[in-house]
Amino acid sequence: MTRTKQAPTILQKPGRKFWKQILSQYGFEEVHHYELLGQACGCLDRIDVAQKVVEVEGSYYTDRFQQPKEHPGLKTERDNKILFARLLRELCLDVENATASRPTPLY
Repeated sequence: MTRTKQAPTILQKPGRKFWKQILSQYGFEEVHHYELLGQACGCLDRIDVAQKVVEVEGSYYTDRFQQPKEHPGLKTERDNKILFARLLRELCLDVENATASRPTPLY
């Protein structure tokens, strides 16, 4: 089954750039790898947006009780970085001849 190698239209600049870089270096045989790559690229876009918002608004704000609170964009950035790393692990991009995308279970 042939799959188009065009980046999903929803991706922004960081995601599209990563999509092109990965497809120029790796050849995917399975359709689901393109979906995982698309999800990883979406994470990069959300990280970029969150970083820009936090840069403008600051990392912390004061709530109505005058208590310092973490900007919600920091959580979005952190969550998407974790998800991005997990998606890359699933794609086995950093391991040559990987047989499994996860470490051996301990149980």
